[in-house]
Amino acid sequence: MSQTEQKSIVVLISGQGSNMQAIVRAARERQWDKRWGARVVGVVSNRPESAGLLWAREQGLATAAVDHKAYDGREVFDAALMQAVDGLAPNKWPDLVVLAGFMRILTPGFVAHYAGRLVNIHPSLLPAFPGLHTHRRAIEAGCRFAGATVHRVTAELDHGEYLEQAVVPVLPDDTADSLAARVLTQEHLIYPRAIERLLAGL
Repeated sequence: MSQTEQKSIVVLISGQGSNMQAIVRAARERQWDKRWGARVVGVVSNRPESAGLLWAREQGLATAAVDHKAYDGREVFDAALMQAVDGLAPNKWPDLVVLAGFMRILTPGFVAHYAGRLVNIHPSLLPAFPGLHTHRRAIEAGCRFAGATVHRVTAELDHGEYLEQAVVPVLPDDTADSLAARVLTQEHLIYPRAIERLLAGL
């Protein structure tokens, strides 16, 4: 397969990048390159010191750091972020941009630049609990179930077509941390699966 036919995936992270790691492992173990001509070509973080960048480098992946604190405003930061993302992809055009624990709200311009190619995972059963502190809010609301949602990204926070969801029980003695850990195990399963469905349609 030529480089022009190669489907490229760039992953954005802010911290450890456990979902990114699950995606990279799935891509290799399930041979996305042979099945769909797709591969993870690089990882970008807004935190230069993030552990996920180090892990990605150890896997031989290209990486870039765009420190949001170095930019005066979201639009300027997002412009630099777009340049970094596109610079990691062959032919300057990633087929998928995957947000995996990327803790920055993106501008409408960034979302428009990657329209139809931008996906995110959110730690709740959307449309319930968009935004932050989802596990604590689910417990405080008395929810019996919680979970995670993979969705397409739109300019509106935590909206967009739902691609995959996973459900876990909320246990009587759950804390936000224990519930988060249970949800995270499911995130690692559904995110690669959602990406595979997208790749099959590209």
